[in-house]
Amino acid sequence: MTAHPSPDHHPSTRPSGPQTFSGEPFGARLRRAMDERGPLCVGIDPHASLLAEWGLGDDIAGLERFSRTVVEALADRVAVLKPQSAFFERFGSRGLAVLEKSVQEARAAGALVVMDAKRGDIGSTMAAYAEAFLRPEAPLFSDALTVSPYLGYGSLSPAVALARESGAGLFVLALTSNPEGGEVQHAVRADGRTVGATMLAHLAAENAGEEPLGSFGAVVGATLGDLSSYDLDMGGPLLAPGIGAQGATPADLPRVFGAAVRNVVPNVSRGVLRHGPDAGALRGAAERFAAEIRQAVTAA
Repeated sequence: MTAHPSPDHHPSTRPSGPQTFSGEPFGARLRRAMDERGPLCVGIDPHASLLAEWGLGDDIAGLERFSRTVVEALADRVAVLKPQSAFFERFGSRGLAVLEKSVQEARAAGALVVMDAKRGDIGSTMAAYAEAFLRPEAPLFSDALTVSPYLGYGSLSPAVALARESGAGLFVLALTSNPEGGEVQHAVRADGRTVGATMLAHLAAENAGEEPLGSFGAVVGATLGDLSSYDLDMGGPLLAPGIGAQGATPADLPRVFGAAVRNVVPNVSRGVLRHGPDAGALRGAAERFAAEIRQAVTAA
């Protein structure tokens, strides 16, 4: 049986060291990071309002200061950092250079990096997106990538294949927290299953036989309430946005995710980031969320 953090475990006091990437499957690396550091994922979301709250300009210097501060404060203690690619892309090539450096420095400090880029296309274009983020020698190589399956799950095949080859992972949009998502994800197919349930079934097939955790996860919003009609225990991780500013709390996790709660990677962005630019305040906020999540998961 996989060991889980005990209630008195404090991830910030015994962080694991820098990663040496060996091609070990993402699921195995994520399980270890969650057990050692707790399951918290913190977003790196340098949108204009947060830059202003930090007293920074909405420019490349502000972007660089923001990203560097978050990485230096948290990458040696949280399991996962999740940069939102769009907030870097809006600054063009210089923004992408900041993103590259942030990813590389976060991974060097021991955090796993999930690139939140939500890529989705077909054929050679999907393959090119996969090469950009999942090929180990690529400048933006990340431990996992968020992808959209809504051109059909099979459209993700190039990303699935390269993730398997490189030891990276995917988080597939399945049951998202935005209200508009329901018109697609809760739509019922001819076989009686919803589209979201179909995505979870595909992921269960990808993860079959993988221990201690599969590398192909789903994005499932923590704000969605009772999901007991969905089989969330599909052998892979569940990236769960919505805690903090969007209204969900760590105490909601067992109710929403049920038996799959130990595979949940709760994402908090503004709830931590609004405490910057002071590094100590960022660490304190992350530790408080981590403790609340640990308590909720342990009690489940």
